[in-house]
Amino acid sequence: MATNSTAKNQLASKKQGNSAPQQSNNQVNTIQAYLKKMGPEFERALPKHMDADRLGRIAMTTIRQNPKLLECSIPSLMGAVMQAAQLGLEPGLIGHCYLVPFWNNKMKETDVQFIIGYKGMIDLARRSGHIESIYAHTVHENDEFEYELGLHPKLVHKPSTGERGAMEFVYAVAHFKDGGYQFEVFSTNDVEKVKARSKAGSNGPWSTDYEEMAKKTVIRRMFKYLPISVEIQEQASRDNTVRKDITEESQSVYDQEYIDMNAQAIDEPEEPEQSQNENTSKEDQDIEQAAMELDKQ
Repeated sequence: MATNSTAKNQLASKKQGNSAPQQSNNQVNTIQAYLKKMGPEFERALPKHMDADRLGRIAMTTIRQNPKLLECSIPSLMGAVMQAAQLGLEPGLIGHCYLVPFWNNKMKETDVQFIIGYKGMIDLARRSGHIESIYAHTVHENDEFEYELGLHPKLVHKPSTGERGAMEFVYAVAHFKDGGYQFEVFSTNDVEKVKARSKAGSNGPWSTDYEEMAKKTVIRRMFKYLPISVEIQEQASRDNTVRKDITEESQSVYDQEYIDMNAQAIDEPEEPEQSQNENTSKEDQDIEQAAMELDKQ
């Protein structure tokens, strides 16, 4: 015969079994299984200096560091990892590229946006074979900085050795193997305008790596002046894209009805809170009722 404590223990055990950590662990295991299954596909897409096992490990590290990625649709997550494989870029750890969760307002699901980072953009530019070196730096209010355009362009930057203050400019420079060079300068206002147009402007790398994204922005703008192939230009165009799965072509997030994860509550009104009894399954209600009956005895 059931006892009061037995019924209550059953209820506690039932609720504990449905806990969020368990669901999270199940999702991690599911994603790991998909990454392993997709290993041969990633291997075929990767350049020779990279391997699918390493890409899978890095992808899992990135996912664990951002739990919101566990809420994303698995096809779009695998599509983003495939995007990294095809471009030969490693997500997360060294800033080659980022996997950013986005709410798909049309499909009512969370998908993954693929964003190329500062170092990834530099890596793509160097693949042209015509660039001797390419770099970017931020300029702060206590630095010495001077630049001018016209017939004789000039750029001088002497960083402060002490407290540098707030960022005021960011610039990129590319030196070509034939001796020429190109540079581009953005003010913080220019950077903010780009950030404001980005659908990841309030989260992801814009939130965690602002200066790196500012450098990436000015390098990306300089791409149109660089001696790089159409293929490299096409690879760079995969920035800010989403794939429905690994077989689909990447689509710009600006062509889709995507919104910022932080704005989800605006477009998706929260449902009114339900009472504990309303949220409880029939089985849980039966156990609670049994406990209540025993309390009366």
